[in-house]
Amino acid sequence: MLIPPESPTNNPPRIDPKALIASLSTRPGVYRMFDEMGAILYVGKAKNLKKRVGNYFRASGLDTKTMALVSRIATIEVTITSNETEALLLEQNLIKQHRPPYNIELRDDKSYPYIMLTSKDEYPRLAFHRGSKKRDATFFGPYPSASAVRESMAILQKVFRVRQCEDSYFRNRSRPCLQYQIERCTGPCVGLISPEDYAQDVHYSTLFLNGKSDTLIKELTQKMESKAEAMEFERAAVIRDQIIDLRRIHEQQYVSDQGGDADVLAASLTAAYACVHLIVIRGGRLIGSKSFFPRDKLAGSESALLSAFIASYYLQEDNAANIPRELIIHPAIEDAKALADGLSYHAQKSVKISGAVRGHRARWLAMAVTNAQQSLQSFVSNKQNVQQRFEQLQQALALEAMPQRIECFDISHTSGESPVASCVVFDVNGPLKSDYRRFNIEGITGGDDYAAMDQALSRRYTRVAREAAETVEGAKVPDILLIDGGKGQLAQARKVIDECQLADVMLIGIAKGISRRAGQETLFLSTGDNVKEIVLPTESIALHLLQQIRDEAHRFAITGHRQRRAKTRNKSLLEQIPGLGPKRRRELLKHFGGQQEVQHASEEQLAKVTGISKKLAEDIYAYLHNE
Repeated sequence: MLIPPESPTNNPPRIDPKALIASLSTRPGVYRMFDEMGAILYVGKAKNLKKRVGNYFRASGLDTKTMALVSRIATIEVTITSNETEALLLEQNLIKQHRPPYNIELRDDKSYPYIMLTSKDEYPRLAFHRGSKKRDATFFGPYPSASAVRESMAILQKVFRVRQCEDSYFRNRSRPCLQYQIERCTGPCVGLISPEDYAQDVHYSTLFLNGKSDTLIKELTQKMESKAEAMEFERAAVIRDQIIDLRRIHEQQYVSDQGGDADVLAASLTAAYACVHLIVIRGGRLIGSKSFFPRDKLAGSESALLSAFIASYYLQEDNAANIPRELIIHPAIEDAKALADGLSYHAQKSVKISGAVRGHRARWLAMAVTNAQQSLQSFVSNKQNVQQRFEQLQQALALEAMPQRIECFDISHTSGESPVASCVVFDVNGPLKSDYRRFNIEGITGGDDYAAMDQALSRRYTRVAREAAETVEGAKVPDILLIDGGKGQLAQARKVIDECQLADVMLIGIAKGISRRAGQETLFLSTGDNVKEIVLPTESIALHLLQQIRDEAHRFAITGHRQRRAKTRNKSLLEQIPGLGPKRRRELLKHFGGQQEVQHASEEQLAKVTGISKKLAEDIYAYLHNE
């Protein structure tokens, strides 16, 4: 039974934590925190109210965000419920009603979008649809975002050219429109395609939208071969391009022959930012994904962030019909059972929350984790955040002025073969890609990173120093030179900078720690003949900036090394893969249509080719991606 909360007074007295905790029940319920003015700060649920509220007032172990909340609390009110599910539902109702500043906040509460295929038209139309599905049409979805719908429709328009124009526009055409001219429509409005041929394109589009890509590709392959046998090579080439486009789309999706609906969610959290990535699976096919960047001031872990997100996102009045029967999540959450019960009650069907999964579901989950991490990395890399991180770097290094230009060097090679050095440049707006440079390293002992670093730095800064001395307009001297490496590489950089008489350049080395994990790097600052270690907290956004620049230099170096290595070997990459003979190479090229498509394929797509085992597919993928 719910006990209704009482409204706080305008100026309530501050609480006595010990007295409050002593009076609390150990039953499930909801608690609400108010400030001195009676404004609500936070709404939370608890399996044990006494224990949960007491955690806010323990003597140690609170993070800074929770401490900030506790410092503002004037009163706490509780509502006891009969079980956790009731507490969960009440919590979400109160959050929607009051929108407390310390609760998770989502930025998009629109209904789900669909793709609609009209049914009664002689030439059916594909269209974006959101809202009631009472029209006489077929609906595909729901999709997680409008961009996912538009992306799918753009693919269909390119590959199958089914019309997407409004009926009023379609009925009043006397000549083909621009979409026909750019080969995005077959011109049904003026009779340039027969209803039978158009119906075939609609059939292919329906197969694609229903997730039957394998069936679709088989039908198109048979049609391509029949056209080729009939000497209709131009038509066969068009169908071949359709197959290549479809395979390119297909290899980006993990498709299971076992149907089923599920939402896959993964959370990623930094000190200041949070991301939850949602992948929507319908009928065993990935139909879209979306990254959310919720504001959650109290999320101390990815598990807590994900738990709050699931409750807030799914327990909305208009979302009940779109809750799937399974949520696949990472990481695991403590209140999974209570959340599952709450979702089941809200959706009026059984909903389960799974964390330990195998097979194709494990691949979906791994993809969601990767996307959450990448999306969060991209989010924190925007210009505004880069500006803030430059300011924090100035404070961390005690600089008189904020650095305006940072250059970073890295070396890439394979067992000493074809070494390439990269130089990437960042300013206060982010990566300055027009100033990126690569250096092919020559005349050194293979694998000598010190010599490679010395050569690259000498070539770069001899020219920079000469331009600076001649006051050539545009001479670019960095404020900070960042070296991917430890004291050895930093010593090489110091020698070159001294020889070039660029005394104002600050030298910093960034070396991976013993565990080689992100956030545990060791920083070295070179000042004259001395090198001292710099310690920055793992949550420091100044450290995040240096990590980002180092990772970009690493990426740029590897890309250049691969290109140089391929030219040096002067033969097809496929010929260099151990265990891949001529017959299997032919099967790969026949299946994908070219070497470039093979390079873009996933392990799962490679394993579907005749004669390619799962182990060989893994070896091919690893070789092509330098893993």
